[in-house]
Amino acid sequence: MLTRKQLDLLEFIHKRLHKEGVPPSFDEMKEALNLRSKSGIHRLITALEERGFIRRLAHRARAIEILRLPESIEGGGFQPRIIEGSLTPPPAAALPIEAANAVTLPVMGRIAAGTPIEAIQQVANNVSVPGEMLKNSGRHYALEVKGDSMIDAGINDGDIVVINEQSDADNGDIVVALVEDQEATLKRLRKRGSVIALEAANPAYETRVYRDDQVKVQGKLVGLIRTY
Repeated sequence: MLTRKQLDLLEFIHKRLHKEGVPPSFDEMKEALNLRSKSGIHRLITALEERGFIRRLAHRARAIEILRLPESIEGGGFQPRIIEGSLTPPPAAALPIEAANAVTLPVMGRIAAGTPIEAIQQVANNVSVPGEMLKNSGRHYALEVKGDSMIDAGINDGDIVVINEQSDADNGDIVVALVEDQEATLKRLRKRGSVIALEAANPAYETRVYRDDQVKVQGKLVGLIRTY
């Protein structure tokens, strides 16, 4: 459980990283939280680090990495609208009302939410998703998630993710990334100059950093289907 000030500081750091790619200075944090001294910020930073929400990187000024976010401010990134379903659509008479607008998408095998696995281009099966889950334009496809590195973003092992095919994405988007034309993974995208970081949503996994010519965005996450 975080205090109000701890939560406010974590949200401020998260928004600044999402917008500019660098954390705010201690003076900016002090001003944003209306504190009189930097010592108060130091105490809040230490508390957030002890609780596993952030990590300070040694020997680097203003180097703070967010490891996870509480649900109350996770809205700055992807928040899955979970649709219960299965890979085999039920008979038409059994479909819920919203499924009248259902669209069938190909499931293109598995995507790693953990250590990257080989990129899969073959259609394994099909899945029906609500039409309102899809963007108005562009090709969409689905992938089965393997691994737990995105669990803090609400994406579990075995979930089906719905992807809008595109070759670029904004900082903070969860994307399908093809690494060195061989391995595909599902991660949050961070870009700074000619460097791309693929960030997990699980503190057990390290952020992987690559040159921008080593990573190709294959699509952006727009929906999620969970089977039981």
